Amino acid sequence: MIIEMRSYRLKPGSVPEVEKRFGEALRDRVKVSPLGAFFHTEVGPLNRIIHCWPYENLGERSRLRGEAMKLPGWPPKIQEFLEEMESKIIIPAPFSPKLEERRLGNLYEIRTYTMLPGAAPTVTEKWAERIEGRTKLSPLAFCGHTELGGLNQWIHVWAYKDAAERFRIRDEARAAGAWPPATRGQFVKQENMFVVPAEFSPLR
Repeated sequence: MIIEMRSYRLKPGSVPEVEKRFGEALRDRVKVSPLGAFFHTEVGPLNRIIHCWPYENLGERSRLRGEAMKLPGWPPKIQEFLEEMESKIIIPAPFSPKLEERRLGNLYEIRTYTMLPGAAPTVTEKWAERIEGRTKLSPLAFCGHTELGGLNQWIHVWAYKDAAERFRIRDEARAAGAWPPATRGQFVKQENMFVVPAEFSPLR
């Protein structure tokens, strides 16, 4: 299983129209393969949409994307709003939930940690030891490391009811000693963003 995470930077003020057009075009696209999640940024790099697509492997991704491009309404007509596009291929961690239709929260936090080269196995092992205790406090939506795109990245997505709950739960996790895992020495850069799911996102 792989996840393609596509991130588009848009012209300021265009997110509502882009989501509208994307949602309309999606009706036929999901007949080819399912959408995993769709977000727009609320805090962090603004004017971005992020959509995640699960595939069995790169071969299936290429085949299904080829089929989708034959659809009359795909891709959505949003080119006029696009400033930048990027794509990452992510290998889910063994403990990662599947990206599928679930109702987890109103606010999601996407955290991206750049690892030392070769650190992914160590990070995966250390996180596996602690993840059960952490997910008792709030749900993990997805976690994995990049295979293509920005390399050596550890990406994890957490769901919360709101920002207040997010800060409270993170404080509780640290106070209880349940989090974070002992992996800080494996990371050279850490970034995060708060994102909100679109109405049509399977993960909400």
